[in-house]
Amino acid sequence: MRVLQIIDTLDAGGAERMAVNLANSLCESIDTSYLCATRREGILKGSLSKDVKFLFLKKKGTIDIKALLRLHSFIKREKINIIHAHSSSFFLATLVSLFLNKTRVIWHDHYGDSEYLTKRPKRILKLCSNFFSHSFAVNDRLVEWAKKHLNHTSISYLPNFIVFEKNVPLKTDLKGQEEKRIVCLANLRPQKDHFNLIEAFGKIEKKFPEYTLHCVGESFNDDYSKKVHSLVTRLNLSSKVFFYGSCSDIKAILSNCSIGVLSSKSEGLPLALLEYGEAGLAVAISNVGDCKKVVKSGFSGLLVSKENSFALAEAIEELITNKSKAEKMGLALRDTVYKKYSQFATLKLVLSVYNN
Repeated sequence: MRVLQIIDTLDAGGAERMAVNLANSLCESIDTSYLCATRREGILKGSLSKDVKFLFLKKKGTIDIKALLRLHSFIKREKINIIHAHSSSFFLATLVSLFLNKTRVIWHDHYGDSEYLTKRPKRILKLCSNFFSHSFAVNDRLVEWAKKHLNHTSISYLPNFIVFEKNVPLKTDLKGQEEKRIVCLANLRPQKDHFNLIEAFGKIEKKFPEYTLHCVGESFNDDYSKKVHSLVTRLNLSSKVFFYGSCSDIKAILSNCSIGVLSSKSEGLPLALLEYGEAGLAVAISNVGDCKKVVKSGFSGLLVSKENSFALAEAIEELITNKSKAEKMGLALRDTVYKKYSQFATLKLVLSVYNN
């Protein structure tokens, strides 16, 4: 079996990390594992296993005939059986499959705004779904949406997963005091609601001035990111809130923090939450998407209502003031992630579909 993961970029996002995790984890289970970045390489390219065959397509537009021909030639030459298309790469995968009778397309839906599915564009996706042999969705809401709107019936839930590995060396120059760092692993996008997080941290900083907030994730230098930085300045938190952009040493960063937070308005199943669990962090997160499947509030972390900075601040304060309980919750979360959201459990589901 030869399987190609296809994704737009290798920037540090949840869908991108899942594509890399799948490509790496499949190396020992199939004949050959491939990954294609269609539009842009990125920081995650360095995380690819040397056993994964990589193709950078340099696609320049929605319909790029030269890129389509290069992909077709590559798939035919390598005798690839399955194209596992992530997120919006379904369109290119569908086009190329029309000229490849023996290659199946499996679509992987990572849609992050699952709280706002009524606004989701679907015309092109619905048309392309006629050619999917199967589709995976990262939460139950997306599964139900696919069953209602797409033109195929082979659909299943596939949770995000992480690969348990040894820590990488710390390269990032982390600010703040050790054991008093709060970390948010999230690109600067509106759905992540950094405004709510910063307002909550502003309340925390007044009571616990030794604590610092560390935001790890890509900034797109757009209106949203500018407003986030402006809020930090307005609340006089510039010496306490730090932005690092995309980092390649996530595991090392998390091992040097004590609390993980997410203040999202909408999520599927955030990979950041699983990474917090791998690191054994105590967490305070918005109760959105499938977060409640991972975190049992009060036992393996704290769930709070979204867009509520007071509730988030109270949860963080509880983790700061009750360190013994916070440590136990972090260990419980790590155990949950290892048993249910590691590559060991998830690969069985993926391979069962591939082999169908």
